[in-house]
Amino acid sequence: MVLAIVVAELVDRVLARRGDRAQETLGLSAVADTRLRLIRRLVFATIVVLGIGFALIQFPSVKRLATGVLASSAVLGLVVGFAARQTLANGVAGILLAVTQPIRIGDLVTIEEETGEVEDVRLTYTYIRLDDGRRLIVPNETLASISIENHTLVDPRVQVEVSVWLRPDADLDRALELLASEEGVEASVAEVDKEGVRLSARAWADNAHERGRLAARLRQVWLRRLREEGLSSVEAS
Repeated sequence: MVLAIVVAELVDRVLARRGDRAQETLGLSAVADTRLRLIRRLVFATIVVLGIGFALIQFPSVKRLATGVLASSAVLGLVVGFAARQTLANGVAGILLAVTQPIRIGDLVTIEEETGEVEDVRLTYTYIRLDDGRRLIVPNETLASISIENHTLVDPRVQVEVSVWLRPDADLDRALELLASEEGVEASVAEVDKEGVRLSARAWADNAHERGRLAARLRQVWLRRLREEGLSSVEAS
């Protein structure tokens, strides 16, 4: 059993090094990275299970028990299948997710009103890093049976929207001009009510990881510009 664990660890490290080398030389896509992680975990689990099986059959009593179990394998299969239904379903769903690729490592997704970046897709669970740093751990069976909004499936870029509130009597034309003065930024009036006017500015981040920094930088720049122009009492969101 110890030998099986050591061999599994060594094989996993070799596969990890090969993946890192391929990433440096070829640049693995999100699809390939997700599938490589799944293959590593399947190989690791297979080696450990085989090692434990070979270790146990060295004992005559266990070998006799295994012979009796095989004679009633149909009943055992029903019992084990029923007891481990949830785990098996998550494992099968994990393989399907790695093959069909509705989500990949690094994708920005929204699941049940929670938005975050896919950090890891494992055999039974998927880990999603939310904007505030928390981890959302979702069973793979759930992911295979619900609707997922993938913001970066086709295009890795992510649109960032920042809102700026102004007083009702503020110079909207000048404010829009300031907001749209940077290249690649679109500004528009998003909402008007008696409390003020909300301006919306949109820009594109190169990937999901950069969207937080881009939004923070745009808020800082635009608030400073609006204050310099005398458009005070503004709030950004």
